[in-house]
Amino acid sequence: MAHGLGTGVWMEPSDLESVLAVQWGLSPARMRRLTGGMNSRVWEIGLPGQRYVAKVVANEQRRALCAGLVAADAVDKAGIPAGAPRPTWSGELFVRVEDGWLAVLSWVDGVPLQGDEDDQLLIGRVLGAAHSALQGVASPDAPQFHWVDTESRHLDIEDWVRPAVQSAVRSWEAVADEVTSWGLLHGDPAPEAFLRPVGHRTCGLIDWSSTVFGPLLYDVASAVMYVGGIEKAAALISAYLEQGTVSPQEVAVGLGPLLRFRWAVQADYFARRLAAGDLTGITDGSENVKGLEDARRHLLGG
Repeated sequence: MAHGLGTGVWMEPSDLESVLAVQWGLSPARMRRLTGGMNSRVWEIGLPGQRYVAKVVANEQRRALCAGLVAADAVDKAGIPAGAPRPTWSGELFVRVEDGWLAVLSWVDGVPLQGDEDDQLLIGRVLGAAHSALQGVASPDAPQFHWVDTESRHLDIEDWVRPAVQSAVRSWEAVADEVTSWGLLHGDPAPEAFLRPVGHRTCGLIDWSSTVFGPLLYDVASAVMYVGGIEKAAALISAYLEQGTVSPQEVAVGLGPLLRFRWAVQADYFARRLAAGDLTGITDGSENVKGLEDARRHLLGG
């Protein structure tokens, strides 16, 4: 998870339509607001015989967006549908708008995965293949791992948050020198980011707006977190290892601490949202409360 948009960030459909026409030469026949993301505002853009996604992120997410567009383009070219960017008339991948930064992405068809054992095989294979496609791909703007500041004031939101986050960061730092496989990361590979077209075995990987440069195992830890933890993720881990992007030894040493760190990232993320009153992507604060409580249960064990 990256930092969310601030409260009140929006873009009127008429403004979006105007920017699409001027910068991309697109005149949508329809626009439909999509839901589900906490870090962006997203619309389906429909034209005769074509569909795109318009995505707006906040100012502070410009670097992650830029890196994500580079990553999505490379992964898409490797044969994994990833929502590659459509450049503007002038060749830019995104443009400045009043509320942040806007990009237009290719539409990816498919049904989101759920995370059962068959889905885990796909998640592991696709994530490993994406990491392979990104080897050697550079994005100078990419945020660097890691971004958790254990001195941030928002960690005082509840008494347990700061000590738990500090402990998880120390656990990661104790093994960091042994985790040597780094590159551009997806950043948040939840099952719903993997889209499988009906009737096909292929699978896309979308939503690259949280991209950072860091240890490949951070993506694996994120995927493992979403399917229930290491004990329930044997199929995912095995399928990922088959791609040869990291060694079994690196997984043995680093996956546990990075999974704990990933829960600390969740605690940091939702503590920040609660402190700021950030409701981007949700209708009320209950989801922020739940996200922080989930992190507490996993970091404190109860």
